[in-house]
Amino acid sequence: MNTMSSLSDVIAKPSPRYSGIAQHKSSGATYTPVDFAAFVADQIVQAAELPRSGKIRVLDPACGDGALLDALIKRLPPSARKRVEVVGYDTDTEAIRVATHRLHLDFPDLDMRLEQKDFLDHVFNLQGGGDLFSAGEEQEPFHLVIANPPYVRTQIMGAQQARLLAQSFGLTGRIDLYYPFLLGISQVLAQNGVAGVITSNRFMTTKSGQAVRRAMLSRFRLLHVWDMGDTKLFDAAVLPSVILARGTSEQQYPHTDEITYSSIYETEDAAIAEATDALSALTAENDTVIAIEDGRRFRIRHGTLDNGSDPEGIWRVATQATDQWLATVEANTWDTFRRIGKIRVGVKSTADKVFVRSDWDDLPEGRPELLRPLITRKCARRFKAVAPTKAGHIKEILYPHDSTENGRAAVDLRHYPKAASYLEKHRDVLEARTYLIEAGRKWYELWVPQDPAAWSSPKLVFPDITDKPIFWLDMDGGIVNGECYWLQCENKDEQDLLWLALAVANSTFIEAFYDHRFNNKLYAGRRRFITQYVELFPLPNPVCDEAIAIICLAKEIYAKTPSTEAEQLAAKLDEYVWQAFGLHSEKVSG
Repeated sequence: MNTMSSLSDVIAKPSPRYSGIAQHKSSGATYTPVDFAAFVADQIVQAAELPRSGKIRVLDPACGDGALLDALIKRLPPSARKRVEVVGYDTDTEAIRVATHRLHLDFPDLDMRLEQKDFLDHVFNLQGGGDLFSAGEEQEPFHLVIANPPYVRTQIMGAQQARLLAQSFGLTGRIDLYYPFLLGISQVLAQNGVAGVITSNRFMTTKSGQAVRRAMLSRFRLLHVWDMGDTKLFDAAVLPSVILARGTSEQQYPHTDEITYSSIYETEDAAIAEATDALSALTAENDTVIAIEDGRRFRIRHGTLDNGSDPEGIWRVATQATDQWLATVEANTWDTFRRIGKIRVGVKSTADKVFVRSDWDDLPEGRPELLRPLITRKCARRFKAVAPTKAGHIKEILYPHDSTENGRAAVDLRHYPKAASYLEKHRDVLEARTYLIEAGRKWYELWVPQDPAAWSSPKLVFPDITDKPIFWLDMDGGIVNGECYWLQCENKDEQDLLWLALAVANSTFIEAFYDHRFNNKLYAGRRRFITQYVELFPLPNPVCDEAIAIICLAKEIYAKTPSTEAEQLAAKLDEYVWQAFGLHSEKVSG
């Protein structure tokens, strides 16, 4: 198969779901707000070193309704506007029409070429179908690039397109469409040219963003990164960021030297200053809480970009106070949660209506075999799970997997006639999961069943998204649903580490650690407790006096939950955790 032609075909003929995204964007729902466009344009113009003569080439690779180009051109000096040559691409015909009309209206004499064209296809073709970053046909580079690429996840763009894009742009794992956009911009940006790009902030902290983080640090000279957090600058449910970068003539070793990093997240703390809106609040000094006119309050942080000296490491804002705090924690850290074992996501069926029910007893043919209790986020409570009271929340899962001498295997349905009859009635739905069949699996399997032998052992369970940490220990052999994560102790002789982790994970200390180390929240202050964060949670030395006391107290709290006494003991335990890391408890920002 010719990779070039296949990539071009797939991009030119996106999946129906991807087309739906384009149609949604053409309605204006995900276009860049005027104020946000002005912010990005201001940053570009302030950093730009425009050529003293000749054309000033400007590009928006996903121009949409033209708001970004319009904002950028308005901020250029009048003498520079006369030399501007604008190029814009978009796959939406209506968007091109709107953008063209807008720019002609504001700049009648503007030299511009807006095309219905896919930027990724264009960049790939510049290289003649070879490696994107190998030598090939060259295009005259752009001095200024302003962009807000589409945020389209793998599952929306379709597996074939995602796979081809990943191969062509050297990406691995699950990708968002803006990942190759970022790398493509580096290919067309002039040396010392400036790019201002609005993206989702997900790539800064997710495993799928590792290759992009490395590439960004080696293919650009990053100047400033803004994590816009939960400012709700878009109507769409995306937490945006802005990358300001300068072009380079060749790749460099990934480094974070002198890269300014700013973040803004909503807080419940008292404000000490005011601003009209979230964007203007960014001018405040580091660690200032600003109240804006709509009543929200935000904490502003300014520092430098830190990735732990790992080219693919998670990005965070580093300040002197934060670095000192983390250094104290590091000095008192024995190991991390990763020492205990691998953090896994719960089971995923991709057909929950068939496998997961609360009304198994009501089936005319009776309860099938293979039912197991399911742990869901409705069970979430610190230290010990809560038993759901609503019948609809008490879930069981038909779990057609078992452990054999050769590892996990699908059960033989001939031994389970009721389960076989039930599944057969839903065979059409289950066989529609063609990806499972193509993977060589049986039609009645769960997509992600995990290890059946592991469920009976004690495990730490936690929901993926909460405002406060909620970790509990399951001792009853339940199966964890895919909306939660779980952790077991791989070394049977270190079971007390689970109790130590249970205490640390439920403390206000871990909230502070999360905010200092990751500082990544969703709307309304919710934190994401996912593998790449939780595996880095610290553990004090388990044989030190504080840790021994913590383990004993955690077991006592578990035994007495729920009760007023357990809550009182939990407050005492919280103080112990802080002390174990050489710190005193502090108010955690909301």
